[in-house]
Amino acid sequence: MALSAGDKAPIVNVGVMTDSGPGVISTEEIFSGKTVALFGLPGAFTKTCSSQHLPGYVRNAAALKAKGVDSIVCLSVNDPWVMDAWGQSQETGDDVMMIADGARNFTRAAGLEVDLNDKCYGPRCKRFSALVVDGVVKTVHYEDNGFGETSAEKMLEDL
Repeated sequence: MALSAGDKAPIVNVGVMTDSGPGVISTEEIFSGKTVALFGLPGAFTKTCSSQHLPGYVRNAAALKAKGVDSIVCLSVNDPWVMDAWGQSQETGDDVMMIADGARNFTRAAGLEVDLNDKCYGPRCKRFSALVVDGVVKTVHYEDNGFGETSAEKMLEDL
């Protein structure tokens, strides 16, 4: 069953890029005691993800933080190297934490796996956004067709 409002966010290990290379972090550390604007997408460097989804959160980072968001987190089924390179290309800086879910630990635990074999992508994360407060999902949105429900602008409306 897919992540719903009121659920505890899954506590799993995900990948991050550190100063010394790829590392692992628990989602408990990411969510505990914080208000997090979390969004997930099918893949780094893909069309909608690179032209709309991630750029919207970068553009609206200050507005989200002004409304009480402590962290903005982007999750994708890629490795830490790819997520780091994508973050650099999108100039996320310290505004958006780039999380690698290459093993699909979070994606599977949250019921967000989608089969994109028809596009030769393989299993990926369904496009979503969630407001997570101290580890509990307060709001969650999914895309069925097109883009907009999981945007930073929609997240701002939820705050």
